[in-house]
Amino acid sequence: MTPTIIADGLTKTYQIDKKLPGLMGSLKGIIHREYREVTAVNNVSFLVEPGELVGFIGPNGAGKTTTLKMLSGLLYPTSGKIDVLGHNPWSRETTFLKSISLVMGQKNQLWWDLPASESFALAKEIYDIDDQTYKKTLGDLVEMLDLTDVMNVQVRKLSLGQRMKAELVAALIHRPQVLFLDEPTIGLDVVMQKVLRDFIKNYNQQYGGSIMLTSHYMDDVKELCKRVIIIDHGMIIFDGLLADVIAKFSKHKIIEVISADGKKITHKVLRDKVAETAAKLLKDTGVVDINIKEVEIEDVIRDVFAKNNP
Repeated sequence: MTPTIIADGLTKTYQIDKKLPGLMGSLKGIIHREYREVTAVNNVSFLVEPGELVGFIGPNGAGKTTTLKMLSGLLYPTSGKIDVLGHNPWSRETTFLKSISLVMGQKNQLWWDLPASESFALAKEIYDIDDQTYKKTLGDLVEMLDLTDVMNVQVRKLSLGQRMKAELVAALIHRPQVLFLDEPTIGLDVVMQKVLRDFIKNYNQQYGGSIMLTSHYMDDVKELCKRVIIIDHGMIIFDGLLADVIAKFSKHKIIEVISADGKKITHKVLRDKVAETAAKLLKDTGVVDINIKEVEIEDVIRDVFAKNNP
């Protein structure tokens, strides 16, 4: 089966002005401007298979959004090759644009002063969707996201959660084969985050498109993605199963000890010392229960980012 996304040696660099201090520095900059080169994405390679839902995670400035913009054709790579559904994204071919969608949590594509239904109707014309397919897809999406009662409300009067739901409908009305989701739950409360996670999961199962998801909320990644790609300083530092992140990056396990008086004491122990430490703790007559578990995935990934960003 041919991968839907192929990134091979993807690199993006920018030329940024060197600003010299003081008035004289500013005057010199006008006459002779100097630049420095910044690498946002550095030799990134990966594949995404049809129907796969991949978490693309990293700290701020790691290169996540820049990568998604190159994959969707919004940015031209400095070097490397990209193939999305058999297309070069930066060629911006009509068949390509009708097959993908990019949703950015802080960007709006809906008309602010019009009801969401008007924006959906406009999308129908832009993507040249036939009436029957449009009605079926719109009905399914509106029902899945519980938007029936606000379809004719001006977008600016919708809550943040309702607007994000409507943004997803607008992005999915043409049934894209590849969906790029950049922080889709940013700014939402925990209840609405859960609603959108459930929708993304159900949509992926029902329509089978490939999805790349970036998020700073690990609950999004844990609930939706079996596979994660971790990027930092523009380079991929891990690509594999989420379950394997702990084994690769965490040298410790957690031992929880319950004492006779009901107190819980937590010990962070090196993996190769777990059995020895647990045996010693069990010899304590005050111990009534003991639990050995892995370090939370959020803590592991936070430690990885902290080590790479001292």
